[in-house]
Amino acid sequence: MSTDTADRSVRRSTNSFAGDVWVNFKRWNLKAVRNPFVLVVSLVQPIIFLVLFTQVFGEVAGGAVNRGQPGISYETYLVPAIAVQVALAAAVTSGVGLVNDIENGMFEKVLVSPMNRTAVFVGKTAAEVFRIAVQVVIILGLGVLLGAEIATGVAGAAAIVGVGVLFSLWFVAFSNAVAVITKDQESTIIGANLLQFPLLFLSSAFLPLEVLPGWIQTFARFNPVTYGVDTARAIMLDADVMTVVEVSRFGGAMDTVVPGVAVLAGLALLFGGVAVTLLSRASSSNVQ
Repeated sequence: MSTDTADRSVRRSTNSFAGDVWVNFKRWNLKAVRNPFVLVVSLVQPIIFLVLFTQVFGEVAGGAVNRGQPGISYETYLVPAIAVQVALAAAVTSGVGLVNDIENGMFEKVLVSPMNRTAVFVGKTAAEVFRIAVQVVIILGLGVLLGAEIATGVAGAAAIVGVGVLFSLWFVAFSNAVAVITKDQESTIIGANLLQFPLLFLSSAFLPLEVLPGWIQTFARFNPVTYGVDTARAIMLDADVMTVVEVSRFGGAMDTVVPGVAVLAGLALLFGGVAVTLLSRASSSNVQ
């Protein structure tokens, strides 16, 4: 047996893949509980958007919404967008947490441990999407208090939480990939935030696409936020609201939900693969 083979044998984890996932899931949740400031900040910004947009711009924006969807309050129209925004904002913190691990030496210890590196990423991501799900539930509850209506009821609310989680996966992976590449907290925050706000405002999040300039409508066709927001909004309204992809074979809201979920799942697999590859190629020497 070669030395390299022997080393790999020694370094093989005694845990199963699921065990490694569970260890990392618990570690990242405990870390969040001990430092709740980041969680609060990632939730406060979407709440401010929800309150300000509905109370300050609600009447004007509501008029634009009612041109295409009569009888829909702006609160009902906006809540799915804020659910996606909270997923986006919380996903930004994922890379920041990884950079903190790199800076304090914890990531180097993980790299030289026998744990499966894919399991490390999956466990970390699972902990983060769990917290994102809780935050989306808070947004939905606040939206209902402000007057939003979920046409599909409790089941629809659960489905919207699922969409928020699915949407967050690609940006969590992107944030972690940036963290591994830059190994710098400020660069990770800037890189993620440079995308966050353009993606939100150049989509169907706050206003129907038909009232926006043509170049925004074109950009929105390739914008993941459009697919996330339209999918959540279709569930919220129980109606087909997709404006960038014409699908008619499923009927009703499913004409939006099916293509939206397919796009988000594809993005999650793509960016997740990139993040896992970068983590797998990392070594203790290139994270110092």
